[in-house]
Amino acid sequence: MLLVLAIIVLVGLFAYFKFYRPAPGPKLPPPSGDELSIHVLDAGQGDAILIVAPGGKTALVDASVPGSGKKILAALARYGVDHIDLLIATHPHADHIGAADEVIKGTTVKTVLDSKVPNTTKNYEDFLEAIEDKGVQYVGAEPGQTFDLSSGVIISVLAPIQPLFTKDQLRSGGNEPNANSVVTRLDYGEFSIMLTGDAEVQTEARMMEGGSRLAATVLKVGHHGSKYASSEDFLRQGKFKAAVISCGADNRYGHPSQEVLDRLRAANVRIYRTDLQGEITIKTRGKEDYQITTEREAPADAIATGRKAQKDDSAKSGFIQYGDFGPAPKASPKAKAANNSSR
Repeated sequence: MLLVLAIIVLVGLFAYFKFYRPAPGPKLPPPSGDELSIHVLDAGQGDAILIVAPGGKTALVDASVPGSGKKILAALARYGVDHIDLLIATHPHADHIGAADEVIKGTTVKTVLDSKVPNTTKNYEDFLEAIEDKGVQYVGAEPGQTFDLSSGVIISVLAPIQPLFTKDQLRSGGNEPNANSVVTRLDYGEFSIMLTGDAEVQTEARMMEGGSRLAATVLKVGHHGSKYASSEDFLRQGKFKAAVISCGADNRYGHPSQEVLDRLRAANVRIYRTDLQGEITIKTRGKEDYQITTEREAPADAIATGRKAQKDDSAKSGFIQYGDFGPAPKASPKAKAANNSSR
């Protein structure tokens, strides 16, 4: 009997160390104690996250939708940013790299980190052309890479993990660019944030199986709050205290999903949404405490209520992505008044 128990324990320990124990991360420098700020811009149905490290180095995670370059560049000016040290293009969809070429042409960008997922859209070709024309260093994302923003701020790459997902693996939701999104985490002392692009459940599962360091203070919710991201297991491992959802007030993709909002609430994660609260700013000095402020207030019941999808954002029914619906219909004066009253 004792022998059987010993074998069970040994098998359990083997499984833990092989499959579940988080992989050791990079040795992190101590925080300088000065203020780090992260601005989740109100970028409509897209992502654009500006990171300003204490020593003046900067990063921009995605560049929202086509035509939003002026808005992003205005935000840079507003925060006294005259260059981008690291531009992370999580994947080549138009709601993430839509204005990347405009940003590259409009300011100094030193390095671009890209998923290198093949894409033939004009938007992606314009992005690559801008990189070449401006002589920007181009780096393909690989797990284990780290980028030092000085003062103790480190960005680490967790995904995409080779071999990249292929179309035949994604029949239950998602598509190749999303599944192969660049996923990074930022560490600054006791504070950390997961930046997930449009990574969905299959990406989350692969990171969990590989022992990626997932526990973090804040989560940038994957795929704008799609129900095909932010699984219960992922949220359990992440132990996030707060979550930020970047999505548009006029989106018809069902973002954020009620299912995801319910999962976040069940995990005791405080939720912030750009569609209701505008730009969201996170500030920390590398200690356990941090501050999150929003451009405007929104009722708690509105924040906890998801949007209805015009069509299921799943490959099972023909995957939909930014731009598939065309321009959003203009709201009636009555609808505008109702929306304004909820802000």
